[in-house]
Amino acid sequence: QVQVVESGGGLVQAGGSLRVSCAASGRTGSTIAMGWFRQAPGKEREFVARITWSAGSTHYADSVKGRFTISRDNAKNTVYLQMNSLKPDDTAVYYCAAQDVYGQYQYWGQGTQVTVSS
Repeated sequence: QVQVVESGGGLVQAGGSLRVSCAASGRTGSTIAMGWFRQAPGKEREFVARITWSAGSTHYADSVKGRFTISRDNAKNTVYLQMNSLKPDDTAVYYCAAQDVYGQYQYWGQGTQVTVSS
């Protein structure tokens, strides 16, 4: 089993920045990557960004490219999402998930709320 815990959400004004963190524990060696997702009120959960543990390869949703940066600290089994130039549309609960060797995001955190005021 892998446990995932997000932290760092909060309230920020439009144009501001925020960094959220995701700490993984347990059998992290069984995972190949970590992903960030978000779910806004009344909307489906959507992919935000992904990073692999080994090579640090990254992938972003078009809506956040150039504004968000995902990074990882392998020694701490922690992944970060730096969010800049935030917009009210970025308001959502942000979830972190661990991807297993089969490509499934099998382990999810409880989420952290990010609210961007206009």
